[in-house]
Amino acid sequence: MYNQGAVVLKDLRWGLIPFWAKDEEIGYRMINARAETLKEKPSFRSSLKRKRCLVLADFFYEWQKIPGSARKQPMCIRLRDQEPFVFARLWDAWKKPDDAEVESYTIITCEPNDLMRPIHNRMPVIVKRENYDQWLDPKNEDVDGLAKLLVP
Repeated sequence: MYNQGAVVLKDLRWGLIPFWAKDEEIGYRMINARAETLKEKPSFRSSLKRKRCLVLADFFYEWQKIPGSARKQPMCIRLRDQEPFVFARLWDAWKKPDDAEVESYTIITCEPNDLMRPIHNRMPVIVKRENYDQWLDPKNEDVDGLAKLLVP
């Protein structure tokens, strides 16, 4: 995320709590956000416009349904070259009743690519290196242009 023009690394709580939330329980239901509906959803509109950040990872897990069973198989997903990558995410700051601030985030998901399709019906958006600055720049409020980055 940017702070006064510089990229900073911060530890945020997973599960977005919008600034207008009545309590923090909403965050448990907002760990992921669908790329296709970010512009319409009140929970994400403001953050899409001004509060975007990235999550650094070298892999993620997805759970594949096992045919004929209620069980799911965990699948570890990483890039072919095994290099680290980043997920697109949105963040917000919420004030607790005691005025303590909680900064939280949600990971943006999209339709799966060909690799992920047999495993799960969604995948996290992985931002290409050449798009980091465009995604992180808080002065960039072109939500239509930003939405074009949110692809498998």
